[in-house]
Amino acid sequence: MAKTKYFFNPHSLRYEKVKTSIRAIIARVFGFLSASLIFGVFLFFLVTKYFPSTAERKLQRENEEYRTQFEFMGKRMDELSTTLLDLQKRDDKVYREVLGADPISETERVSGFGGVDRYKKLLGYSNSDIMIEITKKLDVITKKLYIQSKSYDELFELSKNKELHIAGTPAIQPVSNKNLIRVASGFGWRTDPFYHINELHAGIDFAAPIGTAIYATADGVIKSAEFNAGGYGNCVVINHGYGYETLYGHMSKIACRPRNKVKRGDLIGYVGSTGKSTGPHVHYEVIKNGSKIDPINYFFNDLSASDYEQMRKACSLTNQSFD
Repeated sequence: MAKTKYFFNPHSLRYEKVKTSIRAIIARVFGFLSASLIFGVFLFFLVTKYFPSTAERKLQRENEEYRTQFEFMGKRMDELSTTLLDLQKRDDKVYREVLGADPISETERVSGFGGVDRYKKLLGYSNSDIMIEITKKLDVITKKLYIQSKSYDELFELSKNKELHIAGTPAIQPVSNKNLIRVASGFGWRTDPFYHINELHAGIDFAAPIGTAIYATADGVIKSAEFNAGGYGNCVVINHGYGYETLYGHMSKIACRPRNKVKRGDLIGYVGSTGKSTGPHVHYEVIKNGSKIDPINYFFNDLSASDYEQMRKACSLTNQSFD
């Protein structure tokens, strides 16, 4: 039973009974409930944060396990990337070089990636950062593997034709050593004998008596055999395939016709001094993919090491060319 409470009224000088209004009672009850609710929410937050449930603890363990697995996958992908990089280097520096194929640029190997939207679906997870990183690595490895696979397909086709490729690569001198007087001028900047200006001499001049045989330096098809008004005189151009062509200028007589097939060592003409020439010789050029390159690197079939060294020294002299 609730106790009756009294208070002293100074106006009436009497003790009077304390009367509690309904509003006060409601206010007290509401205050108690509010305090209880606040304390309950705080207690719930405290318990859930520092005392997770069995299900939550299980999810946390699984989440940590996934993160560990992701990190392990990332390390394995780094190892795969290192192995793939080694394959790419061997592909460019060994296989493609041996088979005469151009190396694949790094831009081509990694092209086709970028954009935030590509990985947007992986955002919002607790492990989003590592998931996105691994997915990016996987995309790059997949692209590089695809390019490498296509490269091996190309190299396989080239290897099947390697014998033809070797036969179509210039490998001998156009004039036999026994008939050669000297190497008159090599590849490089020389003084033009007619215009007396410094110009690029895009081949090697082999001085020999008029009528000396000139030979095809590799298998191929005669592209042209005619008088060249540009200064080469009687001139033969052979298309060897695989990007190679050779040019033989200033012949006294041409001994082949356009579209004729020739083998390395076949007679194609005779040394002369036609066109823009100051003496009997054959001007010999090697052309790879449309660019004229130094023929000094294409005499490996018929020169010994000492002969090659002598020719290299003769070609390096900055003397006046014959044409």
